[in-house]
Amino acid sequence: MSSVRPTIMLIVRGLKSDLPYEELERRYKERMPQFREVPGLVQKYYSVDESTGEWAGIYLWDSEESLAAYLESDLRKTIPSAYELTEPPRVERFPIVDVLRT
Repeated sequence: MSSVRPTIMLIVRGLKSDLPYEELERRYKERMPQFREVPGLVQKYYSVDESTGEWAGIYLWDSEESLAAYLESDLRKTIPSAYELTEPPRVERFPIVDVLRT
């Protein structure tokens, strides 16, 4: 992980698509370089519940300002079409109060 201490976490759950696992994996890997360039994004985790096929993204941000800029970005706005989502995901945000490792 980066040496920058994250201050805010965004969890996007319920990413549901009729695309097969392999296609979703191909698409998120193709988009990874774009996410690596997002200012203030300390880390992003890609996760899937294999029993339901539901995907999630866990984002760690260096500030509320960086998160706010991302939420207004074209990259964020393309997520539903990039993965052909069948319904809107659930978005949760949490302040990070402490970290185990720095």
